[in-house]
Amino acid sequence: MDSRAWIVCGALLAGLAVAASAYGAHGVKGSVDAQRLDDYETAARNQMIHAIAMILVGLVGRGAKPTRAVHFAGAAFLLGILLFCGGLYGFALSNNRSLLSVAPAGGISFMVGCVALAIAGWRARV
Repeated sequence: MDSRAWIVCGALLAGLAVAASAYGAHGVKGSVDAQRLDDYETAARNQMIHAIAMILVGLVGRGAKPTRAVHFAGAAFLLGILLFCGGLYGFALSNNRSLLSVAPAGGISFMVGCVALAIAGWRARV
């Protein structure tokens, strides 16, 4: 993906995080127990944070020649959103505990993305 694609993807995922947060406040609240609602809110918050990180990936990648670290960071953030947030959303909405099994891999993906973004930022020609 090129830098613009990371920015667009991050912006769209940020918008979805806002929609998910609104749904959590109005559609999920009251229909699930407090723990599942807390997990849902954690998913929405982490989706927003890492969607913004994807936008940052795109901005860092706008340098003369984006490095592999830039694209690796974006992919890691995207994978983290799918696994961590997706697992928590799925559990909160279905009460299927097996969906929580993918969340730790998503969390690790977020951390790997942060390291890759740090490397990309260090190497950037901005």
